[in-house]
This record gives sequence, structure tokens and C-alpha cells, in this order.
Amino acid sequence: MNNIKRIISVFMCLVLSVGLLSGCGEDEFQKNVDDSKIKIGVSIWSLTDSLGAQCKRVLDRVQEVLGDVVIEYEETSHISEEVKASVEALISDGCEGIILCNSSDSEMQSAINSCDDSEVYLAQFFRIISKEDSGSIYDQAMRSSYYIGAVHEDELENGQKLCNILLDKGCRRIGVIGWEQGDATWLGRWHGYSKAVDEWNAIHHDDLASLIYPVYAGTSIEGGSKAADKLIRENADIDAIIPAGGGGDPLKGALSAIENAGKVDDIKVVSTDFCEDLKTRLKDGSITAESGGHYCDCLFSFMMVYNAVKGNYKGFEGRLTEIIYPYLFIDSPDEYDKYEKYFVKQLPYSDDEIKEIAGLDLDGLVQKASSVSIEDAAARLDK
Repeated sequence: MNNIKRIISVFMCLVLSVGLLSGCGEDEFQKNVDDSKIKIGVSIWSLTDSLGAQCKRVLDRVQEVLGDVVIEYEETSHISEEVKASVEALISDGCEGIILCNSSDSEMQSAINSCDDSEVYLAQFFRIISKEDSGSIYDQAMRSSYYIGAVHEDELENGQKLCNILLDKGCRRIGVIGWEQGDATWLGRWHGYSKAVDEWNAIHHDDLASLIYPVYAGTSIEGGSKAADKLIRENADIDAIIPAGGGGDPLKGALSAIENAGKVDDIKVVSTDFCEDLKTRLKDGSITAESGGHYCDCLFSFMMVYNAVKGNYKGFEGRLTEIIYPYLFIDSPDEYDKYEKYFVKQLPYSDDEIKEIAGLDLDGLVQKASSVSIEDAAARLDK
């Protein structure tokens, strides 16, 4: 009897062993399948606000069209420690390249160090390291063999254009809502607003304008509402508010606060980052103008990293590729209709064009990004 039990026990062990080995084989096979694709990480403030959702939309489409890449996302809410941690997490999860929208230049020091140590390629979107304000970090980026470059807008020009729209419409006491103090993009826009007011005042000595010191909102609707409410309560003569950005949610909060105060007809609003109901708000006058429509920054940043991982782009040490992606400015329902046709109802690049962009060299990538406009999209997509 004992011999029979022993035989049965040995048999069961063999069965279990075969099952375990078989299971391991399936897992290993699946791992090999996954490992055949490039893995790229995306560190982003949000995937659900107006701008973040559009970024995810275009990157998910790129993943589908290219077929040889897997994308992993990490949300950070523009919190400095979360930004740094997101890079570490993406590296730990096996990403061979990372694109990120950081909050401040200081975070890039940590991100570049981590990517250099792990031999992971890195590029920024909606951001670039300031050579003037963060010289040592800029130099670090130039020395790196894995930091490729950045895709961003001309924020000084953007801020100046938006503020000039308000000045031309008679606004003279302009409140500003920032999102995070020290954020490089925010500072660029603020300098633009300031430049517009300074230039106006230099010419119009008897009709001076002023900016109210910024109130900060973070990246939430509630933050935007509280910031706008504070500006309205403390400045009886306020006639314009610029929610500077932060993904679109601070703008929503600010608009709500203006409506609750009964000031829609008294306070003009311009902002950066398109909201979902922009056409309606342009019609009813609650928004005067917006700049944005630029969610493809991440597409071009992604292509930098994608081609670096594939070995198509090389020699990053001693150079920094800067791609300036143009803003779209919308100030009427008719202009929004055109934008909606080519940027909302469809992506501004077809599947074939996404494949074409993936095959461009770095100079070609720079040129392709710089040509975007509503007119450009119409000419290409209406063929």
C-alpha cells in the first residue's frame, strides 16, 4: 500500500511539474512577444483634462498605426516629486525611451541623470530647458548621450498676442491666473503678457494698462474658480482675466466664477488650452479668444524617442534638438469650425502621414512640425 501511495505521489508531482513548466513556457512566450515591441513611457500631468485627453488620443493612435511600440502612461499632476518618480517608475517598467511634460527645469536634472544611468532616451513636450534661467541643467542636457531635445511653443509670443487681443478690445486692468510658480511655460507666457502691457504703456501715456499680480490655481477646476473669485473680489476695476493654462481645467473654474459673480459681460477672457465648449463660449462672449490646438507636441517628441530607440537617430551628446510647434489662435465661431474639422473630428495627420513622420530624419521632423496650421491641415486632408 505504501508503495502504491508513493507511486501516486510521484506521479502527481510529475503532473504538477509539467503543468508549472508549461505555464512558465506560456508566460515566457508572452514576455518574448511583448519584448519584440519598443516600450516608450509618457510622463504627463493628466490624461483626462482637455489637453491631456487629446495628447493620449494622438499617442494611442500612433501606437496603433506603427504597430511595433507599446506606450505606458504615468500621471503626475505637475507635482515635482511625482514628475521625478514617474521617470523612475517608467524606467523600472522597462521603457527604452521616455517623453515628459515636466513642471520646472529643476526636475530635468533628476530625469536626465536617471535616463543616463539606465541608458534610456529622453525628450520633452510642451517644455524646453531654459538656457538663460537654468544654465547648468541646460549644459547637463547638452552633455547627455540620451537626452534628445524638446518640442514646445514660443510662449513669449503666445502671451504677447493674447494680451494684445485684450488691449485692443479696451481692457486695461487685467488679472492673471497661473498654475505653478516657477513652471517654465507659465513664466514664458507671463513675460509675454508683461511685454504686451509695457509696449502698450510706452505708446499710450494717457491710457495706461496694468497686470494684476498672478494668483495660482494648480491644475484643477476648483483652483481656477478660487483664483478668479479672489481676483474679482479684490479688484473692483478688473475688466479681463487670463487663465494662463494648466491643461484646461483652471479655465473652466475661472469661467464658472465669473458667471457666478454676474460678470460675464464685464470681464473678457483669453486663455491657452482649448476647452471642449469653445465654440459655444465664443458665441456667447464668455471667451474672447484662445490659443491652443497644439496637442501634437507629444507626437513629435514621441518620434524623437522612437527613432532613437530604433537606432535611426544618433549622436545626441553636444546637441539639443529644438522643435517649435506653432499655436493656433481662435477668436470666432467660424474659425473654431475650421479647427474642429481638422483637429477635433479627426487628427491633423492621417495614418499614412503618421507613418511618414516616423520615417523622417531629425531635420525633417523639425520642418514638419513648424508647418502646422489650420490651412496646412485642410490642404493635406482635403486631397
